[in-house]
Amino acid sequence: MRANRAYHLIASRDRVAPAFLDEDRLDRIEVVSIDDGEVAMFWELPARDASRLLRDLRTDLAGIDAEAFLDKWLPRSQ
Repeated sequence: MRANRAYHLIASRDRVAPAFLDEDRLDRIEVVSIDDGEVAMFWELPARDASRLLRDLRTDLAGIDAEAFLDKWLPRSQ
């Protein structure tokens, strides 16, 4: 099953001002499991970093299966 059928991506902004006007703005990105509604991954990043991460997440959600998506994006415990 593709990752976009198992997970939903939610992005929200800290403030409404565009990133180039508000360099301190933080954006939140959540990957939520569709089956149980639990948050699988969460990031709070500066707007520029968040937009890059969001683009990469969307590409992987559409392109790989759910298990490979988790393997790629979940942090590994050392």
